[in-house]
Amino acid sequence: MADRLDTPLTRRRRLPRINLQSEGVGRVAEAIARFSGTPQFLVYLSVFVFAWLGWNTWAPESMQFDKAELGFTALTLMLSLQASYAAPLILLAQNRQDDRDRVTAEQDRRRAERNLADTEYLTREIAGLRQALNDVATRDFVRSELRELLAEINRDKPSDNESELL
Repeated sequence: MADRLDTPLTRRRRLPRINLQSEGVGRVAEAIARFSGTPQFLVYLSVFVFAWLGWNTWAPESMQFDKAELGFTALTLMLSLQASYAAPLILLAQNRQDDRDRVTAEQDRRRAERNLADTEYLTREIAGLRQALNDVATRDFVRSELRELLAEINRDKPSDNESELL
């Protein structure tokens, strides 16, 4: 059957497609970036470089694979390759950390807004309670009113001598 011009060509994929936006790729990049910033990595890299230099300097001529006369070209290329991969991995890890920080900051902002709203609500409630309590007679107020009434009754009550005269 002949290919039609109005249908797209289909190509067979021989290799599986890798999703480079996946969380797993990001976690691996962060792990590599974290490890490449540790003292342990620096020690391993230094041992590797010294072993490389030592082997290619003092080993028998027939066993040397990177000549000192050529400036250790293979070592330079390997270190350049490592640096060219390390820089983007570090940037990827920083971008992911920035995204996490942005989400955390947004959550903190929302939490702060909720706390502020709750605090304002509680402040209004406390102010309302204070106003309501000003209208309520307290125990001391009632006692003072009763004392005044008792004193007034005692003033208005005729004494025993006055009641005998009447």
